[in-house]
Amino acid sequence: MFNDRARIHVRAGRGGDGGLSFRREKHVPKGGPDGGDGGSGGDIVLLADPDLRDLSAFRANQRFRGGRGEPGGGSQRNGARGATAEVRVPVGTQILDEEERLIADLASPGARFVAARGGSAGRGNRRFATPTRRTPRFAETGLPGEEAWLTLHLKLLADAALVGLPNAGKSSLLRRLSNATPKVADYPFTTLAPVLGTLESPSGRQLTVADVPGLIEGASEGVGLGHEFLAHLERARLLLHVLDVAAEPEAALATLQDELRRYGAGLDERPQAIVLNKIDLVPELPRLELGGPRVLRVFHVSCATGAGIEELKRTLFSLCPPAEQPPLAPDEEGLVEYLVYRPKPRVRPAYRILRTDRGFRVVGQAPSGEELEAALRAAGAKGGAAVELGDEVLELR
Repeated sequence: MFNDRARIHVRAGRGGDGGLSFRREKHVPKGGPDGGDGGSGGDIVLLADPDLRDLSAFRANQRFRGGRGEPGGGSQRNGARGATAEVRVPVGTQILDEEERLIADLASPGARFVAARGGSAGRGNRRFATPTRRTPRFAETGLPGEEAWLTLHLKLLADAALVGLPNAGKSSLLRRLSNATPKVADYPFTTLAPVLGTLESPSGRQLTVADVPGLIEGASEGVGLGHEFLAHLERARLLLHVLDVAAEPEAALATLQDELRRYGAGLDERPQAIVLNKIDLVPELPRLELGGPRVLRVFHVSCATGAGIEELKRTLFSLCPPAEQPPLAPDEEGLVEYLVYRPKPRVRPAYRILRTDRGFRVVGQAPSGEELEAALRAAGAKGGAAVELGDEVLELR
């Protein structure tokens, strides 16, 4: 089943704790602090993969976690950075936050989005040494990584999209034009999910054609399959109106044009062509009012007999010229182009948790109650650990 929506939870890795260590060597009885810094937590990165077609993989796997940073060690050894979790999504995937606001649009192959950044690493005790504090017996714990629930929404990227009322013959036309094998039957709403097919010219150039489920009057307001599939037309470069010549094609075309206008997103201004299908069923072809200069051509075909199919195939390549690639700057030649989205800079917390040789110390504006307990346990504190809070020393239960 085609899936164009998914909901996932991302949690970046926690930063590694700073090392709490002192130099201990022969003939150096009072070596100074040498605890290294921890490693940063691993990010969660979404990557647009041109080999993927829908979001069905996220039905079984909805949670993704970045790797935790390694702790710092003695001899000033810094911990390794946590592993980055790379989540591959189809090209054309939009990412929305918990309030359904668009935060990224991966509309080109290789586009990347940093969905959650790893937590900052803790500093080792050598970083706290000063002329007056030569033996700091504490080090920072790493901070937790960002986490969030995200909604993925796929909008198909197609050169041309087949638009029509139910049972107009769109699926049969896609079978004739491309390598796709959608379900075909003599009843409305045979197609319940978008289907992609690929056309190939003798020169080797390829076009992608999408078969979108049939629209009915009121689709722009959500009637029938409505908004679920009108969104897939937004990125098509050409709209092919497939009309059944034996079923009042003038009225069908008017309905389609009206629904596109009501939906918006510039669909009614998109370049269009009309495909009059099932010409084998009528003795005489109807005359249509094309409705403006945006209608580029009218084709007469029969999916049953194959009449007019080859002409339609050839002409599609001229109606959908190759997309222009933006020129590279001189210093960018040879580099792979991709977009990187980054979240807003993180505000440092009002408090930090330090690991001491006797337990833990909380500095800054510490929270109270369950929030503080949860933060301590996340930092590695266990029941019975001594926690310094201001002038008090508490025991974690």
